[in-house]
Amino acid sequence: MQPRNMSMSGVVDLAAVKAAGEAKAKAEQARAESARQGGSGAGAAAAGAVPPSALVIDVDEAGFERDVLQLSNEVPVVLDFWAEWCEPCKQLSPLLERLTVEAAGRVVLAKIDVDANQMLMQQFGIQGIPAVFAVVAGQVLPLFQGVVPEQQIRETLAQLVQVAEERFGLIGLQVDPGGEGAPAAAGAAAPPAGPYDALLEAAVVALDAGDLGGAVQAYKNVLADDPANMEAKLGLAQAELLSRVQHMNPQAVREAAAANPRDPQAQIAAADLDLVGGHVEDAFGRLVDTVRVTAGDERDAVRVRLLELFEVIGADDPRVSAARTALARVLF
Repeated sequence: MQPRNMSMSGVVDLAAVKAAGEAKAKAEQARAESARQGGSGAGAAAAGAVPPSALVIDVDEAGFERDVLQLSNEVPVVLDFWAEWCEPCKQLSPLLERLTVEAAGRVVLAKIDVDANQMLMQQFGIQGIPAVFAVVAGQVLPLFQGVVPEQQIRETLAQLVQVAEERFGLIGLQVDPGGEGAPAAAGAAAPPAGPYDALLEAAVVALDAGDLGGAVQAYKNVLADDPANMEAKLGLAQAELLSRVQHMNPQAVREAAAANPRDPQAQIAAADLDLVGGHVEDAFGRLVDTVRVTAGDERDAVRVRLLELFEVIGADDPRVSAARTALARVLF
């Protein structure tokens, strides 16, 4: 079921919330581009559910930006630098591949043959292999070098996933459990609960009637049973945003933000208004700048609101990808 256009009479429509046809067209375009390039990297992964075998990819210098940097705006990408002659690599690489598949889309493993990609090896300053790095929202993080115990790798990947989700809102890729490379399972997984057409329709009706509280609750009811329901996620993010700005005095909010550039709450309120008015990049830029000049709980409050606004726009929007990268530069 595709997301609906959930505008509400009496409130400026969110120009950045994409209609169903646009989302479908972009997905089909991504699939076509991936097929044309004959690859199974970032293009294929971004198009929708991917088979488990697509979570482990071979990457070279020519495809690094597409298959690693761009993909890292959707899911953490672990880099495994290896070579055919490297005996420790033959121990580590299969372990990384198995743990990546087990992670079920929360990370992707990109394997880089150093003999065929000397420039990448130099750019990462690698002195010995195996060497393992991660890329999150375009930012490189060193993980470990050499063969390490499986438990340590599990803990490292868990921390990586946590950082990616909590700081940047990266929830990973949707994986087809029955696709190529799926591990053997004792029994079939239960299908998602649903359908939710009636609840989702009720939420849209509530939005159009100005009953924001009713819309929020309807979307939450869907997500309680089906946390991955994208229409409910998008709808909830929009309904909560509209609830926040409903009783704002725009002039007073903007004057407060201009007079207090380091005040997190003033900037958060102004960013909400920016987004409702369709000024997406202004909203994102305002909050990234506020993260830069704040610390502690105040910084975290701004970061969380920025992630919430990402939900309103959608992960596949290039403005979200650019803002994630900007946020990563500030946080790291």
